[in-house]
Amino acid sequence: MTNSSQSPKDIDHQPQKASIEMIRTLVAFDTTSCKSNLALIEFIKAYLSDLGIKADLIFDESRQKANLFATIGPAGQPGIVLSGHTDVVPVDGQDWDNDPFNALEKDNRLYGRGTADMKSFIAVVLAALPRLLNLDLKAPLHLAFSYDEEVGCIGVRHLLDQIRGMKIKPYACIVGEPTEMRVITGHKGKKSLSCHVRGRECHSALAPSGVNAVEAAAQVIAFLHSMTQRFQREGPFDPAFEPPHSTVHTGLVSGGTALNIVPRDCTFDFEIRSLPSHDAEAIQDEINTYAEAQVLPAMQAIAKETGFSFSENSGFPGLDTDPEAQVTHLAKTLSGANTTGKVSFGTEAGLFSAAGIPAIVCGPGSIEQAHRPNEYIALEQIVLCENFIHRLGEHLSQNSTATPPK
Repeated sequence: MTNSSQSPKDIDHQPQKASIEMIRTLVAFDTTSCKSNLALIEFIKAYLSDLGIKADLIFDESRQKANLFATIGPAGQPGIVLSGHTDVVPVDGQDWDNDPFNALEKDNRLYGRGTADMKSFIAVVLAALPRLLNLDLKAPLHLAFSYDEEVGCIGVRHLLDQIRGMKIKPYACIVGEPTEMRVITGHKGKKSLSCHVRGRECHSALAPSGVNAVEAAAQVIAFLHSMTQRFQREGPFDPAFEPPHSTVHTGLVSGGTALNIVPRDCTFDFEIRSLPSHDAEAIQDEINTYAEAQVLPAMQAIAKETGFSFSENSGFPGLDTDPEAQVTHLAKTLSGANTTGKVSFGTEAGLFSAAGIPAIVCGPGSIEQAHRPNEYIALEQIVLCENFIHRLGEHLSQNSTATPPK
């Protein structure tokens, strides 16, 4: 879908060759989250070095993955961060019509894993650097490319540690997740959790003398479902989101060893996707309280060793940037948009915002194409992103603050 706020005369109808080539190059690196992203990161670092740009790498503990942070323009001024993640979701079990790591151009689309989510944004930024370097920037542009966003926004947390240590911190962040170049000021937060239920096993013929961990887990899972139903009826609501309320969802359950054994153990994984205004900690506390107060007493009346153990696997805060914030007005000016929106999927923007750096989300491609077989980005989306980055460079060559030009 073309961003209708931009008139045809303002838009080139074909992407720059350099952008297409860079997208192809980045897609060719298999950076599925379970694998290393170092080959791609080293490529970007070398590309930047050839342009005279120094890049810092922030490694994970295994040194098999790394974030990249680089700056162009005057480092002594607050600047703008362009943030993107380098990892992609798996292609295993998906029915692709072409090699997912060999980008294919067809019918005004570019197909390949990561074309929408979100290597095209990173590629457009990299392809634009030679032109940006020729501008006399009054404020710096920071490049922040992270690992393992798809499994919990893991890498960016270490990258943010470095940004917090900067003497002069950025005043704004633009996260290039696929929004069809719409300016997004809000997204839901997420908590991914596991619950282990410990029961007491026995022969199923003597079931009342045991504690069935699967059945105890089922009681809590049913409560999780009832919470979503309650939120659906009673809110809180924000009509800018779809769905307009928080949700709780159980995705994985594992328990038991044989039908004639009352199961001692059961584990289930669930997630909370909460509106920015809805306290996710309070939701989690309500779940814990239900398990401890409503289910556990009957379990421990039979066996004191039984119980529940909850653990958080990953999570990120929601995003709720003021529609009147400077970064919002700037992004609207750069995109030509008159309105802003909110999305239910999560991004690194919530973490930037929590770190005190106002953030919005605006990037090429559609989230509806992400994570699917035959993932693609429309060529017109690449063009819109090119124009956005070009206008950002022009703005920074004229202004040293986020205030959009009059």
